Amino acid sequence: MSSLTFDKKLPVAIGADHAGFEYKEILKKQLADAGWQVADKGTYSLDSVDYPDFAHPVAAMVETGAATAGILVCGSGNGVCITANKHHGVRAALCWQDDLAALARQHNNANVLCVPARFVPIDVATKMVDTFLSTAFEGGRHEKRVEKI
Repeated sequence: MSSLTFDKKLPVAIGADHAGFEYKEILKKQLADAGWQVADKGTYSLDSVDYPDFAHPVAAMVETGAATAGILVCGSGNGVCITANKHHGVRAALCWQDDLAALARQHNNANVLCVPARFVPIDVATKMVDTFLSTAFEGGRHEKRVEKI
């Protein structure tokens, strides 16, 4: 089982499609201001793109241990979540409120947060990122469940 908390010595990988680009830029600044290293895997503009092209590199960094956690943003959050969860050891969670981000960490040891930019205001997204990165996995009865994944 991986660590109960995220390691600030490693970067947080972040990626988005065109629908999540503006949120990604705000979240990148938030992460840097909080002292996190950030690995931006794109996209780098509002031009229409395919979300797997950005979700796969973020998930691969988490899968290999090159990133401590990942954050993915797209319109609904579903596409990036489905893509990220194809990677071994990645537990991507689609969240739309702060307490879901906390539970994804506490109960599921999620290591990638997926944000639906078209359905949550930016202040909710920033709060979810703070909560996700600062909440520890509880282990215990949840650990055996996560191991079954």
